[in-house]
Amino acid sequence: MFLDQLRLQWKGMKSLYFTSTGIEKQAEALIEDIQAQRPEKITISHPALLVLDMQEYFLHPDSHAFVPSAPVILPRVVALIKAFQQAGLPVIFTQHINTSQNAGMMSEWWREMITPDHPLAGLHPNLPVENEKIIQKTQYDAFLGTELDSWLQKFCADEIVITGVMTHLCCESTARAGFMRGYRVWFCADGTATYNLDFHLASLRNLAHGFAIPVLTTEIIGAVS
Repeated sequence: MFLDQLRLQWKGMKSLYFTSTGIEKQAEALIEDIQAQRPEKITISHPALLVLDMQEYFLHPDSHAFVPSAPVILPRVVALIKAFQQAGLPVIFTQHINTSQNAGMMSEWWREMITPDHPLAGLHPNLPVENEKIIQKTQYDAFLGTELDSWLQKFCADEIVITGVMTHLCCESTARAGFMRGYRVWFCADGTATYNLDFHLASLRNLAHGFAIPVLTTEIIGAVS
């Protein structure tokens, strides 16, 4: 079957493309490579920070779904969260959870679902989630079938900052969905990660052509501090 052939093709496709000592320069190079239109100065009015699916399922090295660059972006995501919290700005976490009833096409693409009782379903323990909103989602798009849009409206947010995993799946899907709902989208080149550089760069290039502004986490921290 076609999907089985794709799974075989994708075996061994993972790579560590961000390093802890070079991630900011690496992300700068990616933004420069895509030649995105960016404002001279990053200014933000009413933002909300979205932290997508930073679960042990994707961050634990023993997981078959481990994203090699995810632990590298983790400290930068944490720094963003703390900056938003200190500024009194909303932070919303998502947690991807599936059952056989709500998985839909997800069950055809992936060999395993992140079920509610999966031992790696929880958010990474380094994330400061206390007193923050956690939304469970069942599809790539964090807006689809969830209360995300209503929470953003409750917070009077008109801009969203995208972080988390995976860049080319949940992060890109949510960025596009946010744009279609009228939100200005800031996409953190060094605050998102996926299986390899090709996927990451392709998402940045596509989003920067009409959906989102690629930024560094330090730029967003500077804008909200």
